[in-house]
Amino acid sequence: MTRETLPNRRPAESFDFEIGHIRYTATLGFYEDGRLGEVFLCGPKAGTDIEVNARDAAVVASIALQHGASPDVLRHGLSRDEEGRALSPIGKVLDLLAGESAS
Repeated sequence: MTRETLPNRRPAESFDFEIGHIRYTATLGFYEDGRLGEVFLCGPKAGTDIEVNARDAAVVASIALQHGASPDVLRHGLSRDEEGRALSPIGKVLDLLAGESAS
């Protein structure tokens, strides 16, 4: 599938969340029809391994979304603990978007 680019001006929403006692900020960008099209993640300190890994995971997720991957398919493919909770920041963001704040 070819990449579906986002419009230059698009709806976006930002929020803070915590996973593993580390605070992150997520910004979600949406297509005009409301579909998720991009994710940005910022960690606690720029340039740290944790922040770089979160930021890079968001880039990969954004590319997948723009090529037609479903957010639900992405989130179910990510690592989880024995109780089904997301282990990564990108997994947590996708869970929050799906309305599963306990995951």
